[in-house]
Amino acid sequence: MAKEIQYSGCTISLDPCICFDKLNKKETKFLDENTVKIKYKKGEIICKQGSYASHIMSVESGLIKVYIDDGINSLVLKMIPEGSMLGLTSVNEEYTTFQYSAMAYVDTIVNQINVVAFRKLLNKNSGFAKSIIDILSAKSVQINSRFFCLTHKQSYGRLADIILCLSDRVFKEREFDLVLSRKDIAELSTMSAETVIRMLKKFKEDKLIEIEGKKLKIIDYNRLKRISETG
Repeated sequence: MAKEIQYSGCTISLDPCICFDKLNKKETKFLDENTVKIKYKKGEIICKQGSYASHIMSVESGLIKVYIDDGINSLVLKMIPEGSMLGLTSVNEEYTTFQYSAMAYVDTIVNQINVVAFRKLLNKNSGFAKSIIDILSAKSVQINSRFFCLTHKQSYGRLADIILCLSDRVFKEREFDLVLSRKDIAELSTMSAETVIRMLKKFKEDKLIEIEGKKLKIIDYNRLKRISETG
């Protein structure tokens, strides 16, 4: 029986870098020799849309916003948590520039891997290459699902999606520090900051969540999930 497709609006990219487990000792050493570790402060630009893509990135810690920008308007594509990859479109030699921009939501550490060295590993190790293909496929499904959410779900469903994604995929706790500002949440859900503030207040009044300063706690996970699913 075919697996039923579950449309999820989660903005969190969930593609842990298990691909590196496919490398042997010699290949791992080669990877390390072609990798540099870069620390980014909150709000710092990690890569700029249209700039030369000289490296593939592995996120060691932190949280990253990935977005496209035409100089006037911007659209957030997804969030990248620790353990995930960024810049994989550059494995295709036709894409010599970054197709999007990325910014650190919080202090973030990124391992930058020389793109030429990365391509050599893809050509030499079929298991590694397959893992990268799997990651790219997962990213495609996640992006498609997110835009299904943005175009078909009401505002309450979109906000519930973001809260659940942060809980399930980033912090893995029902109570966590809300590292995103109201403006950040508004960008992710394509709503105004005023609407987000009003809806968070409504969620609190309905005893779905508690908010004290930066601390957010999910009180009724199942009801919040139903709101996410029904939109």
